Amino acid sequence: MKKKIVIANWKMNPATSMEANKIFESVAKSVSRIKKTEVVICPPYIFLDKLSKIRTSKVKLGCQDAFWGDVGPYTGEVSGEMLYNVGVGYAILGHSERRAQGETNDQINKKVKAAIASGLVPILCVGERERDESHKYFETVKTQVRECLNGVSRSSLYKVIIAYEPVWALSSTVNRRDATPVDASEMAMFIRKVLSDITSPDIASDVRILYGGSVNERDVEEFFVNGGVDGVLVGKASLDPKKFTEIINICEALKN
Repeated sequence: MKKKIVIANWKMNPATSMEANKIFESVAKSVSRIKKTEVVICPPYIFLDKLSKIRTSKVKLGCQDAFWGDVGPYTGEVSGEMLYNVGVGYAILGHSERRAQGETNDQINKKVKAAIASGLVPILCVGERERDESHKYFETVKTQVRECLNGVSRSSLYKVIIAYEPVWALSSTVNRRDATPVDASEMAMFIRKVLSDITSPDIASDVRILYGGSVNERDVEEFFVNGGVDGVLVGKASLDPKKFTEIINICEALKN
């Protein structure tokens, strides 16, 4: 049975290493007895090495991006191998905030393949900017899934996690609105159908699909129960140890 997973995306927060350690240690201590939930925290690069030295078996480390090259003249980039070597196990790839800066499906595809080759678990983010009445947003997500996973072998696809993040529901979006568990469930089923078409129903059913988009401790249970997802990608709420721990505990208390 697939383990539920709760992933924190700290984005460009917090400001200091001391604050990062405090948040991480607080979460690690609070979830020391969980058994059914996988927890991953993805801080900025500069905190990864120090956080990897905090001993905990319940909280795993992820990164917010990983480049497709191993070594070379890529100023400012960090490779999957480098990240793996400092204890990182997961990589958020294709986040809407990076897509907004010009990152393409082809570039994300290269990153997904490189992450897998480096031993990282890719967390592939997909999602539409808006929901149009003609339902073209389905085609947008379908294209993202197909192009970002193009050439990934069947034997590797089960390692990929897909996070559905509708841009219109993100806290950073102007005039944002809340997504509902029905929205998440609809898209989770659609993504699984796309995966089934490019692989097989068995492999598609093994891939974990998450919801992300202003997830908080007040609505997370509804997304787990009625959203058809295997986990959540948490942004702002993950910087508050109390709120993030509550989200994890809600997940842990769910019946399988």
